[in-house]
Amino acid sequence: MVLKLYAAPLSTASLRVAQTLHEKKIPFEVISIDLAKKENKQEAYLEKQPFGQVPYIDDDGFILYESRAITRYLVLKYPQEGTQGLVPDITDVKAWALFEQASSNEVANFETFARVIVYEKVFKARIGQDPDLKAYENAFNQLSAKLDAYEKILGKQPYLAGETLTLADLSHLPFGTRLYLVGAGDLIDSRPNVSKWFKSLKERESWREVEKGIKATVGLTLGHTGWD
Repeated sequence: MVLKLYAAPLSTASLRVAQTLHEKKIPFEVISIDLAKKENKQEAYLEKQPFGQVPYIDDDGFILYESRAITRYLVLKYPQEGTQGLVPDITDVKAWALFEQASSNEVANFETFARVIVYEKVFKARIGQDPDLKAYENAFNQLSAKLDAYEKILGKQPYLAGETLTLADLSHLPFGTRLYLVGAGDLIDSRPNVSKWFKSLKERESWREVEKGIKATVGLTLGHTGWD
């Protein structure tokens, strides 16, 4: 059975999973969930994803949600496919701890603030609301300070967990690329080490495959036509 990805084609979490599928060369189908129509809030959907969020996967009957959990699962289940080393050897406790440290930094010290920046300038406009400029400015300043720390880390090593590209690095792409859409790309570009690192991530073939939307690699990308 081909893995099924239930996703909103431009959602940040959905893009995170889709990129990992491309990195690992895992064939997948896409079932497109229309958030505007609240398909993610239908009872049958909530049976699979109780929080009504995207994405989730169906891997031959195994249901899993939360994008970072999904990406770890994919890398661990398919170790020989595609890009190697996206997570360290799980028996190497120190390497795994450094990976988790980098992953925690992505959530707590990057997306926490990048999400607010993008939400205030992009998402609110889509629903006809005015941005909270104070919230935007606070998040901007907070992220600027966090990226100063990133600059130091990336001055000592090429990737956040060390010498090897991992999921912790790739997870920055969905919101990092959106910073440019709201005119906040200089947060990245003004820091040489951060800029070099992020540019290398954006240039990966896997990101180019998904940055404009998610398409299936097997079969068709389908709109929701009925629940299993």
